[in-house]
Amino acid sequence: MVSAKISPLAGKPATESQPVDVAALLAAYHDLKPDPSVPEQRVVFGTSGHRGSSFDRSFNEWHVLAVVQAICEYRAKDGVDGPVFIGIDTHALSGPAFESTLEVLAGNGVETQVSAGGEFTPTPAVSHAILVHNRGRDTGRADGIVITPSHNPPESGGIKYNPPHGGPADTDATSWIAARANALIEGGLREVKRIPFTQARKAGTTHEFDFLQRYVGDLDDVLDLEIIRAKGVRMGVDPLGGAGVHYWSAIGERYGLNLTVVSETVDPTFSFMSLDWDGRVRMDPSSSYAMQRLIGLKDKFDVAFACDTDHDRHGVVAPSSGLMQANHYLAAAAWYLFQNRPGWRADAAVGKTAVSTALLDRIAGHLGRPLREVPVGFKYFVAGLYDGSLGFGCEESAGASFLAKDASAWSTDKDGIVAALLAGEMTARLGKDPGELYSDITKQLGEPANARIDAPANHAQKAKLSKLAPEQVTSRTLAGDPIVEVINKAGGQGIGGIKVISANAWFAARPSGTEDIYKVYGESFRGKEHLQTVLAEAQAMVDSALSG
Repeated sequence: MVSAKISPLAGKPATESQPVDVAALLAAYHDLKPDPSVPEQRVVFGTSGHRGSSFDRSFNEWHVLAVVQAICEYRAKDGVDGPVFIGIDTHALSGPAFESTLEVLAGNGVETQVSAGGEFTPTPAVSHAILVHNRGRDTGRADGIVITPSHNPPESGGIKYNPPHGGPADTDATSWIAARANALIEGGLREVKRIPFTQARKAGTTHEFDFLQRYVGDLDDVLDLEIIRAKGVRMGVDPLGGAGVHYWSAIGERYGLNLTVVSETVDPTFSFMSLDWDGRVRMDPSSSYAMQRLIGLKDKFDVAFACDTDHDRHGVVAPSSGLMQANHYLAAAAWYLFQNRPGWRADAAVGKTAVSTALLDRIAGHLGRPLREVPVGFKYFVAGLYDGSLGFGCEESAGASFLAKDASAWSTDKDGIVAALLAGEMTARLGKDPGELYSDITKQLGEPANARIDAPANHAQKAKLSKLAPEQVTSRTLAGDPIVEVINKAGGQGIGGIKVISANAWFAARPSGTEDIYKVYGESFRGKEHLQTVLAEAQAMVDSALSG
């Protein structure tokens, strides 16, 4: 394995790199057709939908037409006969992909709810709209399509399906949709039903829905916004030119919050960003390289935050600590929520992915809460958030959601907006920022050092890594401690890689489901030097297993 090389451009303004050619990107969407005999050009649903770039023939008009036709057939097969709620982010490819989506939905006679006035729509607003529509219904159930590649670079496009439970579709659904979409592409799209966009927009099945007012109007069901207002917490937010860009001012005005939106600029090149670790533009709110503009706000507010392009991920800057590591903020959020949500079930669990911090395990134990560990992918939290058995679900890539105050489901997909605003609620109630709260927690339960290494990996390498078995790891110790467990499953499901655990440390290696990289995660409760040993041994172990 080769460690990721940090680019000399990392953290520098995106204007120092060549911006994406938006006109060429859009032309490629319409002009280039995928070759289904090439694996990289087929429809593949990763951890959250099908993603790619029109330049690479991995996200083109044919992909979207085929995926949406497959979704129409899947929902009919599944007895879903209510409306489809459509969300869309600010990536350049999201516009034409929305048009393709509506053409097929209208061509199939599917009732469709599109955002009023063409407003961008965050992923959590779609999830919440589905849940609200479906409450108490046995018929006419709604589902959703969100057009977004999440935090991925400006040349990326993406589309994902959320069934009636409001969260990401499970593997059974996405496998069926992907297989059918690929068959449609192989058949030259002859079975795709579509009508021209101008007709689709005016079709009797196309309706406008005010996602913003529905979501913003319900926010006090999930957060104590009154205490934030009463305490006058000074909050700053950078929407990063994403789908929630106009939500924040509406939230501030409706609830009387001291909330400053530092920029409402929308630019499909995202040239206002700073460059990520590899010198590319990536709207990752958990990356210190990408979040330079937000980090600069540290001393101007009591707490500041940002969300990625579809607003399902969050990043929090606390005056005491600067940009908090995702794992640190998630730990603080879990600690706070389970002590300040009396309406939740006494047995509501703490949910985490297999690569999230083990401090969450210790917090759950300390608070007497069940721990639910799952593979990477928010879809594994959906059932628990839906039925109230899971109070909080989170993944180390800065994605989380939690129950409404009355223990009902708020959003069964990641919600960066409520996760960010929770930082304001914590600060108001505790009189300390989330960084100070994290420091208090680690004094009681131990302070972990953690890191993630990202490195390039091709299709074949990713496939091999995802199939590693525990017996392929032959080492008996990890950084001087006996290995207590080697797993490739969590909660009975495969994690798509390997996890090696000792009493004081762990590492996990898995391929990314959305990018051509692999990730090695490591954590140690014995300090940074020990962590470096853990990571070095992790690379050696995985390298040996892959070459064996």
